[in-house]
Amino acid sequence: MAKPTFDEFAAMLDQAVDSIPPHFLRDLTGGFNLQQNKKCEDDYYILGEYIEDSMLGCFIVFYYGSFVALLEDESVDCWKAEIIDTVLHEIQHHLESLAGQEDLAKREIEELAKALKS
Repeated sequence: MAKPTFDEFAAMLDQAVDSIPPHFLRDLTGGFNLQQNKKCEDDYYILGEYIEDSMLGCFIVFYYGSFVALLEDESVDCWKAEIIDTVLHEIQHHLESLAGQEDLAKREIEELAKALKS
């Protein structure tokens, strides 16, 4: 299967985001953003990230290029599932931030440390 174009990906992402009840988006002042590039940290592709910035507010960025690098030959259903998982993951960061929690961020750091030691 051919990978979704940037516009097709954006439409799938919009569909996932539009299904989120508004009360979960409280204080997500910068909303959702999509970039064409990929983002990596060491050997790991970053599909999305939650950002808190004193000037820009809180927002979520998705990296189309990272999805392409990981899913290029996968089915559309696989792409949709990964988009939904990434949206949920980033919303969890946002909700934990609002609640003053860092459970997900701590777990990610532990996973990264374990991967780097092996």
